[in-house]
Amino acid sequence: MTRPPLSPTERSTIQRGKQRAATERADLDEVLDAGVICHLGVVINGAPVVLPTCYGWEGDTLYVHGSTGASTLRTAIAGAEVSVAITLLDGIVYARSAFHHSANYRSAVVHGRARLVEDPDEKLHALAVITQQVAPGSWDYTRGPNRKELAATSVLALELTEAAVKIRRGPPVDDEEDVAEDSRWAGVLPVRQVWGEPEPCPLLPPGVAAPSHVTLRGASLGE
Repeated sequence: MTRPPLSPTERSTIQRGKQRAATERADLDEVLDAGVICHLGVVINGAPVVLPTCYGWEGDTLYVHGSTGASTLRTAIAGAEVSVAITLLDGIVYARSAFHHSANYRSAVVHGRARLVEDPDEKLHALAVITQQVAPGSWDYTRGPNRKELAATSVLALELTEAAVKIRRGPPVDDEEDVAEDSRWAGVLPVRQVWGEPEPCPLLPPGVAAPSHVTLRGASLGE
């Protein structure tokens, strides 16, 4: 199914580096799919606070979760405007001049007012979505959250209706005179995420092997 293009608002319209703006919803989906950690930004007592957290997404909704005692979540629940940023580093761009050094990346910033997920069924589903984003296959493999754990956890939902996406790919963009006159090396040093060998918990009894959803994860990411 074809996704509608992003509809930027005044604050989600990219002003700097407009040539890197990505306007297709598929571009946002790509960033959300590839990420694991986001940064949740909110203003608390007049000062900005930005904290890393795990997230999950489905359809037009982004889910984040945390402790019911977290001030960031309590502020967001109270109706404050929030932003959520996801950034993926794909490479360092080495140019002929220091000024034109850069990075290849994919990034998305989502704006809006988050709502507290109160319906028990949606809350469980949201936690499953977050778990699938961070540790695919674990929701069905592990013990689910009990009543005490659910009571200690807040889940926020943020609609993906206001988002800005920027992507940079490719070689350095140097001044013509530097390209013509400078013999210094220029290019891109790629960055790739690679999963290592599973490290078992020391409390595991002998002979318990890592499940396939752990051991095969690297292969699923093209390792």
